[in-house]
Amino acid sequence: MMSDGYYYTSKKSDDICPDVCGQQDSPTTLSMSRLRCMLRGLDLKALIFLVVFVPMFIVGAYLHGQKITYFLRPLWQSPPKPFIEITHYYHENVPMEDICKLHGWGIREYPRRVFDAVLFSNEVDMLKIRWKELYPYITQFVLLESNSTFTGLPKLHNFALNRDQFKFIEPRLAYGNIAGRDKKGENPFFEEAYQRVALDQLLRLAGIEDDDLLIMSDVDEIPNAHTINLLRWCDDIPHVLHLHLKNYLYSFEFQIKHRSWRASVHRYQSGKTRYAHYRQSDYILADAGWHCSFCFRHISDFIFKMKAYSHSDRVRFSHYLNPTRIQDVICKGADLYDMLPEEYTFKDIIGNMGPIPHSYSAIDLPSYLFENPDKYKYILPGNCKRENG
Repeated sequence: MMSDGYYYTSKKSDDICPDVCGQQDSPTTLSMSRLRCMLRGLDLKALIFLVVFVPMFIVGAYLHGQKITYFLRPLWQSPPKPFIEITHYYHENVPMEDICKLHGWGIREYPRRVFDAVLFSNEVDMLKIRWKELYPYITQFVLLESNSTFTGLPKLHNFALNRDQFKFIEPRLAYGNIAGRDKKGENPFFEEAYQRVALDQLLRLAGIEDDDLLIMSDVDEIPNAHTINLLRWCDDIPHVLHLHLKNYLYSFEFQIKHRSWRASVHRYQSGKTRYAHYRQSDYILADAGWHCSFCFRHISDFIFKMKAYSHSDRVRFSHYLNPTRIQDVICKGADLYDMLPEEYTFKDIIGNMGPIPHSYSAIDLPSYLFENPDKYKYILPGNCKRENG
């Protein structure tokens, strides 16, 4: 109430467009008018930012979010504790007793028994190369396969179908197969763990005993023969010893800088030793073999593994499975998943970005490759083309 006795009411007004306030138009017209007023209040730069750069940011985050996460890894994850690396001594003309002494180990009166145990999917060629390499020193070959992949996809018993190729190890073979749990959508690592527990049981049925050596590694992680011979003859070796393997991708033409360390050799202990594929010791033996990942003959095998193994979530787009793209990636030595290197420092990430350099050295590879060069030409240096089957 004013001093002269008159009343008045105060109505909120729009500072930008005062003419809109108080209009008696329909709600739709009034809303459009207010929108025009808001846009009139934005300068051109802000409008361009909203219309162009915000959508670009959203699309970029969707397409490259994984790369951004991996590049920023040094900010949110510390590197693992370094291994204690054991120097690896070997020469074919030096007696085993002297080689053991060089490692600081004694020599046994007789060698340990050795069990090589693997979970099998579809790597028929790699399995044959592995078992031909290790054949002289393995007491029992132990293999388990399932009718489903870690991701729950149905698959054939591929070893059983190709068993005729492995007659040379038949007298020493402990073979088993299990049914998958058929739990779609579950974390693939649960199915993988289930199959590894089943492999523990198969090992016990195969007759493994305390202080026998047990090789724990994927089919494509191949210890060299002289490494296993060393460990079966030497006394006082660590109870669990990881193996530093030369790391290859697609073939022995593309050697990756960072090492492969998951393969391990165990002095078996009843009730304690469990078949696993993670770090179980601080000790690692240098230069102990080869890891040839995705070293397949057929493009269809690449596609199958990309969909089947535990890291199938890396297939973020369907075109990753295009056969023409996969062939191109193999010959370039690029990454099938278009990922950045899994490193822990910005220096290592930047230094290892891009395709893997070609190598034309075929020195110190599994001998069976050279005994059958025509059959395994596709994984020898200089041959990147794959079959379509």
